[in-house]
Amino acid sequence: MLGVVLLTVAGLAYLAATSTGLFAVRSVAVTGGGAALAADVRQALQPAVGESLVGLDLARLQARVEALPTVAAVSIDRAFPHELAVAVVPERPVAVLRRGAESWLASARGRVMERLPKGARPGLPRVWLGRGAALVAGDMLAGDPAAAVRAVAPLSGSSLALGVRSVRATRAELTLVLRSGLEVRLGDGTQLPLKLAVTAAVVPKLGTDSAYLDVAVPERPVVGTQGNSQVDVETQDST
Repeated sequence: MLGVVLLTVAGLAYLAATSTGLFAVRSVAVTGGGAALAADVRQALQPAVGESLVGLDLARLQARVEALPTVAAVSIDRAFPHELAVAVVPERPVAVLRRGAESWLASARGRVMERLPKGARPGLPRVWLGRGAALVAGDMLAGDPAAAVRAVAPLSGSSLALGVRSVRATRAELTLVLRSGLEVRLGDGTQLPLKLAVTAAVVPKLGTDSAYLDVAVPERPVVGTQGNSQVDVETQDST
């Protein structure tokens, strides 16, 4: 009999918690992003305001926030009595996608983040796409564009100051074009951190007549000059 009474009381308490304003959401606290991102997150979670913390479907709310093109990951917790605590990991911008006159920001994960005005983010490498490419904020890149973004992602925020102007990608080869005009041929997408480290070590040693640096085999970088001559480069980093 006592057990039945306790179950009844617990059921009534749960019903009261979910159907009254006892634990209603009144605020959303966002950490991990800037003011603009926090505003977007609060807007995405607006339907939860006024609802009971007890009955909230946190997985559904998490999916709403992760659908934002500038959010890489998020965790949401109940902060009783009236708050949602949201910790956001923003997408990290690493490249600008160009399609004709249009510009779009791309993240390290290869996600299309937002459309940009012409000339925005001049410090980021450009990835040129065909005019037929369809870009929608929130989409994940695939194929050659994704490979191009992955090639420059390790450079963002690192000490490898290569000054990349643009990047080209085909199924066979990735090529960085530096602001100096030098082409850096990376070969395929394997061993990218090593290839980029070798590039950073070799580039400062090159003469003005250098046309390209081939680090497809990072242990044996090769430099080609404008006169088409080639020379192997010995570096401490590549041994």
